[in-house]
Amino acid sequence: MPKADIHPTWYPDAKVICNGEVVMTTGSTQPEIHVDVWSGNHPFYTGTQKILDTEGRVDRFMRKYGMGGGAAAKKDEDAKA
Repeated sequence: MPKADIHPTWYPDAKVICNGEVVMTTGSTQPEIHVDVWSGNHPFYTGTQKILDTEGRVDRFMRKYGMGGGAAAKKDEDAKA
């Protein structure tokens, strides 16, 4: 048995709330947990993650290391000329 009056109150059915709706329940020392991001709406877990090409960095990387369409397309154009 835990000692009395030294442990926080345990809520076995604490609600996790995202955007005003309950997304899951879990055990916690808080009765409600408000979150902005959870696995149900995070791009990594939903498969909607996109690579942002800032200032052409992805294309430059692809050309530098000969990957993808950047370097292959340039070699094809040079071969035709």
